[in-house]
Amino acid sequence: MLSKYDSNKLYCFSPPVMLATFLIEFGLAIYTLWRYKMTTISRLAVVMLASLGTFQLAEYMVCGGLGLTNIQWARVGYVAITLLPALGIHMLVKLADKKNNLLVGGAYASCLAFVIFYVIGSSAITGQQCFANYAVFYTQHASSLWYTGYYYGWLIIGVYLAWQWGIEQPENKNVLHSMMLGYLVFLVPTTFFNIIDPSTLKGIPSIMCGFAVLLAFVLSAKVLPNSVELRREINIIKSQNKVHPS
Repeated sequence: MLSKYDSNKLYCFSPPVMLATFLIEFGLAIYTLWRYKMTTISRLAVVMLASLGTFQLAEYMVCGGLGLTNIQWARVGYVAITLLPALGIHMLVKLADKKNNLLVGGAYASCLAFVIFYVIGSSAITGQQCFANYAVFYTQHASSLWYTGYYYGWLIIGVYLAWQWGIEQPENKNVLHSMMLGYLVFLVPTTFFNIIDPSTLKGIPSIMCGFAVLLAFVLSAKVLPNSVELRREINIIKSQNKVHPS
């Protein structure tokens, strides 16, 4: 039966490293909740960090545990990683102070389609095998191709928008280009492995999991601090204009 499907290898590290990465990413999410005032940007960052951590937990528990089967954990992992492109586009729009509801809506609509598929699709994920340092999922070949387009499409759009808006808005350059850096540390290593081993194209979220912690660090160390500093400068300028109107 499994011969009808293609295997998606999870090129991740050993289970202890998966668990450590999960703790780091959830730790950064908790730190963000404690450190920053809750705005749309900080909320999006928390959800992104929690999604990254949830995927790592699902990888760690992929052979079953905590009352869920291996297939159920696989669904949880795919749902968590599927949220990231749409959340990233939403954050970019907010960082650039744009009003592009069509772009954000399109990102979330495509995200929702895949979330529904992985949650209720009876043949979305049909099996797995567990080894010492990685696991193998079995998914539909057609869905893998569409999923690759979804993931790479929104990531490439995100890189372009972050670069272009950063040039158009010098005052926003640091924060937008920091977001671009977050995309690149997530995207470039994945692309490298896709080139040297094209079979990894069938498991975009899986190959990315080993590099997810880099995105988490960029969000916490670059994007959020730059965003807070930018908003502080804007508020100071607004206050000065109120006191000394031109």
